[in-house]
Amino acid sequence: MTVTLADVAARAGVSPATVSRVLSGNYPVAEATRARVLRAVDDLDYVVNGPASALAAANSDLVGILVNDIADPFFGIMAGAIQSEMGPAAPPAADVWGPGQAPGGPQGRAATGPAGPATAAEKLAVVCNTNGSPERELTYLTLLQRQRAAAVVLTGSAADGPEHTERLAAKVARLVAAGTRVVLCGRPPVPGALALTFDNRGGARRLTEHLLTLGHRRVGYIAGPAERTTTRHRLEGHLAALAAHGLPAQAPEAQPDGDPVAASEPPPLVVHGAYDRASGYDAACELLRREPGITALVAANDTVALGACAALRDMGLSIPRDVSVTGFDDLPFSADAAPALSTVRLPLYEAGARAGRLALGREAPPPGGVAMIRAELMIRDSTAPPPAPGR
Repeated sequence: MTVTLADVAARAGVSPATVSRVLSGNYPVAEATRARVLRAVDDLDYVVNGPASALAAANSDLVGILVNDIADPFFGIMAGAIQSEMGPAAPPAADVWGPGQAPGGPQGRAATGPAGPATAAEKLAVVCNTNGSPERELTYLTLLQRQRAAAVVLTGSAADGPEHTERLAAKVARLVAAGTRVVLCGRPPVPGALALTFDNRGGARRLTEHLLTLGHRRVGYIAGPAERTTTRHRLEGHLAALAAHGLPAQAPEAQPDGDPVAASEPPPLVVHGAYDRASGYDAACELLRREPGITALVAANDTVALGACAALRDMGLSIPRDVSVTGFDDLPFSADAAPALSTVRLPLYEAGARAGRLALGREAPPPGGVAMIRAELMIRDSTAPPPAPGR
């Protein structure tokens, strides 16, 4: 049964006129009332005039870009690249994909010829900073649907859990049904959205294999937040490399006295924290406290690696003579660090630009709606063979 405006009004305990004002966004409404109405819309899965919304989205000038932290260069580079694709497009030389098309769905191609308003007009890119909050992410998607956004690009890792994944999939389905293109950049696929995924597992595995090939066996790992998909995938790659070399694949538990659990072979040490410099500093100190014999630290990203390097220097240790350090992402400062940071390069700008073209229908979707962006190992001066025993 189709949900009506009156149904939403009844659920929220307001008049249909108030619901209309909230959804149009053109009239002042008390924040508490607005929140009740939006919650009722979500609870009832209400879509505002489906055909009209799809038409509005097809002619909309608005593109939403969701990031976890715009101050993080990882997200800033992608957001800037996406926005660079928002200018007017030249007339297409081949067919483009129509708005709202889901991967594997109907073709929905526009006729070849001069670009129509959905693809040719300049778009307004609005960056939505979620601060890593799953709830904020869902709220922004709701607001963008209310504004009949032409497209939405979600960047970076997602919250790692079935509940959020289910709710996100429902939001994506509503956006697509309303005529909005949805593109994921650096995230696991979601039904209905196009996805450019990063090879986080493969990149992390090659990075740890590089250290093992150099001779390191006591390797500490500084992971990102445990609840993020990127954290899990990179850690899985690291552990897979250790397992392939016959090293334990269990993180140590701390005993009440603070000593690590005894093991016949030193297990991989793992400490979780935020994707920032302070977290890298603190985690490096903790790992060296647990296992003073560590000869290499693998950091969740380049910013974390810089914090780890600072901690090692403050402990009087030399990089890489005493301890090798690696990062991930190959952010612009990585090559200029002292020593230059060994890391894994993700082509963030290229991926963001491609996501922008996909969002505007200016590039045909990849087969099956999903493309893997490969990671490249960048070996620089922060890694070397471990010190000789007794040194």
